[in-house]
Amino acid sequence: MNGVGPRSPVDRARPGSKHHLIVEGWAIPLAASLTGGNRHDSTQLFPLIDAIPRVRTGGRGRPRSRPKTLYADRGYDYPVFRRRLWRRGIQPKIAKRGAPHGSGLGKVRVVERTFAWLHGMRRLRVRYERRADIHEAFLKLGVCVIALRHVIRLCWTLDPRLSEHLDLRWL
Repeated sequence: MNGVGPRSPVDRARPGSKHHLIVEGWAIPLAASLTGGNRHDSTQLFPLIDAIPRVRTGGRGRPRSRPKTLYADRGYDYPVFRRRLWRRGIQPKIAKRGAPHGSGLGKVRVVERTFAWLHGMRRLRVRYERRADIHEAFLKLGVCVIALRHVIRLCWTLDPRLSEHLDLRWL
């Protein structure tokens, strides 16, 4: 290979897998999926949106099942995606391909933070399982752990007396 490092499984027809997430503004994952490493991210946009569970907001009416606004990176900047999102009542805020960085979209890096939390779990950083369904189960378990951490931290900040009863060292 003449001084070139090991190639990524995404670059060639070898086994590999990708984690796909859709998260809300506080980096809590709403839906996750697992695909082969050679699939483009944009193929999972609408299956992930469809996988978002209904969320009660405490108000009247039906629970909300889709976001009002969707922020995405340049990989999702296709006119057909924008049209399909508008048809579903979702306002797309997608960074334009070819536009200079610093447009304000993607400043927060919420999804990358959630991926860092997920890949901090060793079982998800390196795939040890041969079967995809088992690895996807670990992915969903990791999503649940992240959501639980958010709930516990939120409750703890609302009532600090909970620290007497909770061991927060593992969070």
